[in-house]
Amino acid sequence: MPAICTPLQRTLRTDLTASLVVFLVALPLCVGVAVASGVPAELGLLTGIVGGLLTGLLPGSSLQVSGPAAGLTVLVHTAVKEFGLPVLGVLVLAAGLLQLLMGVLKWGRWFRAISPAVIHGMLAGIGLVLIVGQLYALTDTKAPGTSAANLAGLPGLAARSLGSPTAVTAVGIGAGTIAVVMLWKRLPAKAQLVPAPLAAVAMAAAAAAAFDLPVARVQVQGLLDSVQPPGADAFGRLAEFGVLSTIVAFTLIASAESLFSAAAVDRLHDGPRTHYDKELMAQGAGNTVCGLLGALPMTAVIVRSAANVQAGARTKASRVLHGAWLLLFAALLPATLGVIPSASLAGILVYAGWKLLPVSELGPLWREHRGEAVVLAVTAGGIVLTNMFEGVLIGLLLAIVKTAWATSHVHIDSIDPAAGPIRVRLQGNATFLRLPRILDTLADVPKERTVELDLAGLRHLDHACMTTLHAWAEQHNTRARHAVGASSPA
Repeated sequence: MPAICTPLQRTLRTDLTASLVVFLVALPLCVGVAVASGVPAELGLLTGIVGGLLTGLLPGSSLQVSGPAAGLTVLVHTAVKEFGLPVLGVLVLAAGLLQLLMGVLKWGRWFRAISPAVIHGMLAGIGLVLIVGQLYALTDTKAPGTSAANLAGLPGLAARSLGSPTAVTAVGIGAGTIAVVMLWKRLPAKAQLVPAPLAAVAMAAAAAAAFDLPVARVQVQGLLDSVQPPGADAFGRLAEFGVLSTIVAFTLIASAESLFSAAAVDRLHDGPRTHYDKELMAQGAGNTVCGLLGALPMTAVIVRSAANVQAGARTKASRVLHGAWLLLFAALLPATLGVIPSASLAGILVYAGWKLLPVSELGPLWREHRGEAVVLAVTAGGIVLTNMFEGVLIGLLLAIVKTAWATSHVHIDSIDPAAGPIRVRLQGNATFLRLPRILDTLADVPKERTVELDLAGLRHLDHACMTTLHAWAEQHNTRARHAVGASSPA
């Protein structure tokens, strides 16, 4: 008689299959994010392992997968360059503790109140900075530094690369990687069982080895050798403003990306919904451990999470097992990383950066919600021209101003009786943002007539507006009475 599988056995079988798929998707991305962040490749694997074995076990979201994310690459690279690799662990540890605190205080739900335009602008800015920075890696060239400097140096990079056979070869490897990733989904379903990033990187490594191409490869030093717990000197940097602002940026961006990823993953399956505060604490626990190990910060990653759901995962066992596969790979086959061309990983990240740009949404957004499109563009531009933290702050402030302007509608009526003062009635929300319009309207009131302000119809009247209106009414009525007195016969 044929064997009959119980529901538990079927679930374990599908979770095992899904875990292998997620492992194959995560492997090149973990390595690529680490290399692009300017840290040893093994630290990306270490964060992926913690994301699977620790965060994967904790409650919050059952199917989303955590690990190093392209969204934090730019910020990590800047932090490592400015403060040094030994301080990275302190930054990640502090961010993890803040996430734990926010989860305990039940602040997770408030991340859903952040303007979507700011979030999309943040992702677009990250995508642009990632693309610009990885264009240098595509040519095996070191980037100048800041995103603005990288952008300004692109014409010179193009000129130098055209005259360098080595750079042209590296660009060919990177461009071929991008082409494979883009075209992979057009292949038969059986071929797509192998994830596109893994197939692209494997083909690039095989081509570089077969033709002995003179391109840079990933540097390998071993998993244990890469672990760098932060020392006392690194903790001493916590008094610096730059370190503190970077910690805040790590915390906010990692939390927002994780919780927005959770909302997106919830739409992909019919299982249990995400508990946002518990998920925030799970991410905090993972980042705390990553910080103690000196590894990269983690977030929930939508690419791996979507692959997990699409592969049929039903429980958190799949994401835990994917962490186990990463650990086995890092322990048994670390030298395999040394055959991967750096340009192929740059190609993977250029494509990842492109996917962060809301290209198809910009047109409809501009036509239907022009203010939101402006917030998105300003946030992205602020990140490119300044840095991640300042760009997001600019976007948040602009979104607040836009919302305040949109909600502070005020309607002004004037009732002119045959005798007595003119009655001016205000309705709606009177804030300082609407003061210019209110005062322009009041300027049309005849100067020789006294005015009576009716503010009973206002739902909101801020202090600045109230003070200005009362001062205007007093001055206007004083002038009107004087005008009437001067025109009266003696």
